[in-house]
Amino acid sequence: MRKRIAIIGGGIAGLAAAVRLRDLDPLTDIVVYERSGSLGGKLHTGDLDGLTVERGAESFLNSAADGGESAAVALARRLGLDLVHPAARPAALAIQGRLAPIPGGTLVGVPGDLSLLDGVALPKAHADRDTGRPLLAPGQDIAVGKLVRDRYGDEVVDRLVDPMLGGVYAGRADQLSLRVTMPQLAATAETERTLSGAVRAAQARSKRVPGRPVFAAVDGGMTRLIAAAAAESGARVVLDATVRELGRTATGRWKLIFGPVPSPQVDEVDAVIVAVPAAPAARLLGRSFALDYASVALAGMAFVAELPDMSGFLVPPGEGTLVKAATFFTTKWPHLAAEGGPAIVRVSLGRAGEEDRLQLADASLLAVARRELSDLIGVELPEPVDSWVQRWGGGLPQYAPGHADRVSELRAGLPPGLALAGAAFDGVGIPVCVASGERAADDVSKFLKETR
Repeated sequence: MRKRIAIIGGGIAGLAAAVRLRDLDPLTDIVVYERSGSLGGKLHTGDLDGLTVERGAESFLNSAADGGESAAVALARRLGLDLVHPAARPAALAIQGRLAPIPGGTLVGVPGDLSLLDGVALPKAHADRDTGRPLLAPGQDIAVGKLVRDRYGDEVVDRLVDPMLGGVYAGRADQLSLRVTMPQLAATAETERTLSGAVRAAQARSKRVPGRPVFAAVDGGMTRLIAAAAAESGARVVLDATVRELGRTATGRWKLIFGPVPSPQVDEVDAVIVAVPAAPAARLLGRSFALDYASVALAGMAFVAELPDMSGFLVPPGEGTLVKAATFFTTKWPHLAAEGGPAIVRVSLGRAGEEDRLQLADASLLAVARRELSDLIGVELPEPVDSWVQRWGGGLPQYAPGHADRVSELRAGLPPGLALAGAAFDGVGIPVCVASGERAADDVSKFLKETR
């Protein structure tokens, strides 16, 4: 009998699950329910002065921890998409109003050799001493900031780790889980007795292939990845369809109630993958699962101006700016630059806890972005020839210590035939979300085979 599977959520995790389900069983009937009017979630390609510029994630890791292709690269190749890579350009940190090169040899800002900090941050003297026992007990999770402050001091956290983590999560090191955000370091901290030793051990375990670019992107934009995944999956896509209830029928199937309250629609399926943020997921599951989110905004601006020869820079929270990062897009991605055309800058604004600072009209937010960008690079930038603002309200999960254990407990209590996927549970980043969706597909496919 032909099986029917519902995927609630049409972001990259849900679509990766749909592709995997199609590969596992070409006859499966797959339905994707998406509450908004388009697929892709936070992957959205836009236009700026005639050039292709991402309004969400601009790239993904090229390699997995084992040295092979990342899950995102594997999916893109599976879909027949070409990849592009950023140019080798340095990046900087904004320290006391000036741009300084990011020190090399760090693991997400955590140095393994304190002599390489080049004056960017002064470590606490003699704090990283060998106490005769590992930094962490097996399975223990603490905040990144707690571990690094105790061992290296405040400046290393405030000037290096915070902006590096903030560039990915828009959060603060003192609130983010080590085990979720830096799993390699968490693993080596269970055996190493100094932080520098744990960092070096984590770096040694990395099987990065020499000469392979760190990052990749889909040629033509991330929207092509979304469209190709949806098409290849063969799933029926239902847009503007909020699934409001999830329950069981008398025969053991799953019943979904979706659509507007005055005229609800009902569907019955054999298995369900939930790939939505934490709050709607908890509501559908009827279980408690709290997760904070940070809101950010992106400002895209096209300038007729000369910019520093770098890929961009990060700004530590202590600098007090609304700008937390900037990418010199046409420098970082030269294949997008038009000869004689404008320089494209993409600025990220706002951090966790700063939602009130983003409550400005688009024009005012662009003015702040241009003024702070001018101050940081030391050049008065002209009015942009084209611009846009993209807001991602509640867009980035903030993983508090213990998050992985809470997710494991949640999954352990799920009935067979129901799986979870996506950033709310397994971490941010396109490869992580793709792998999460694929694992969920494997789980429900195994369940359906066992119940035939």
